Amino acid sequence: MTGEWRLQQVARVVRQGGVIAYPTEAVWGLGCDPWDREAVYRLLELKDRPVDKGLILVADCMERFDFLLDDLPRSWRERLARSWPGPNTWLVPHQDRLPQWITGRHDSVALRVTDHPLVARLCALTGPLVSTSANPAGRPAARSALRVRQYFGDQLDHIFCGPLGGQRNPSTIRDLRSGQLIRAS
Repeated sequence: MTGEWRLQQVARVVRQGGVIAYPTEAVWGLGCDPWDREAVYRLLELKDRPVDKGLILVADCMERFDFLLDDLPRSWRERLARSWPGPNTWLVPHQDRLPQWITGRHDSVALRVTDHPLVARLCALTGPLVSTSANPAGRPAARSALRVRQYFGDQLDHIFCGPLGGQRNPSTIRDLRSGQLIRAS
């Protein structure tokens, strides 16, 4: 079990504009405060990922996304509630309530409520985090802290060590409006 002091330290790094690596349900992720433009652009540069692709946001509970979900149709909110927490990412209309450095060229944003205990505890302290696989573009996603270090060396502000969750593949991605499967897990 990760100590509360250690968790507070990682949350402080995020709040101060840091880019971190952390274990998720299936692979290691890179994260930062989604409202911190400089941190997001630094993360994108580390990954060599274009801003127009957009990013996933992860949270500890559905209520963290109320500012995006409150005025959606009830049936859509119920669909989300049935699938969370868990390895399910949904493309949700953002209604221009998020910065372009998160949404990219899209009119939706990718949201997930994690069931990974460390990530959930961290998000309880920080609010939603950016969650993107810890790898440079075109390389396999890191499945260990060692691989994260090999990819990024000392360019990260913190590597939050812990076990991966029990999933073999990254989360399923579906479009909330159409229900269309975008990526299977």
